[in-house]
Amino acid sequence: MNRRRFLAGSVLLGSSVVSGLRLDGAQAPARAADTPAAALALLREGNQRFAKNAGRRLDFGAARAQLAGGQAPFASILGCADSRVPPELVFDQGLGDLFVVRLAGNLAADDNHAVMGSLEFASLVLGSRLIVVLGHSSCGAVNAAIGRLAGGEAAPGSIGPLVTSIKPAVERAQRESGTGDLLDRAIRVNVRMEMERLGRHPGLAPLIGQGTLAIAGGIYQLATGEVAWLD
Repeated sequence: MNRRRFLAGSVLLGSSVVSGLRLDGAQAPARAADTPAAALALLREGNQRFAKNAGRRLDFGAARAQLAGGQAPFASILGCADSRVPPELVFDQGLGDLFVVRLAGNLAADDNHAVMGSLEFASLVLGSRLIVVLGHSSCGAVNAAIGRLAGGEAAPGSIGPLVTSIKPAVERAQRESGTGDLLDRAIRVNVRMEMERLGRHPGLAPLIGQGTLAIAGGIYQLATGEVAWLD
């Protein structure tokens, strides 16, 4: 399938002209939320349950069987790969609810086709209504970028370019005033910059303009389990 045919079919799906169908024609399960606002509400409620240690009891056996024929995630998460921040647990969601992309620093660089292609697929083809850029407190990747700007040693191997990708967020945080120390500010700025990047991406911007997709950002607090949502 060439890109033109892919995008044509995807935009139809994203605008709900084609309801509940995958490209191969199989019937997808019902979506938990069909608007960006409803999707965000479900994530907020789920995180409150998680933070209170009052998560739902989910029947994974039944869910596996129901989802074998297709998926219809209501939200996508671009999160950090940190082992302490698993989105499905953080938001108290089950199988098939979230389309998750995770990598250190929760980065969505324009030239990272694996990340952008995954998020486009979730939004354009699967009909995900919301993308959440999820940073977290005490992020090691952001802290490494702060250290590098301060004259620290270069990170080895491919870690170096990853840290370099976060440096613009640190530099912007240094210029801007705000609450918290430099690390806290840089973590927030890093999330906001990725939100901005996603918002202007040509594959996603049309859906945002139609109101069928929204971009949100949050910072997960390691100590409390709560997500502090960005305005």
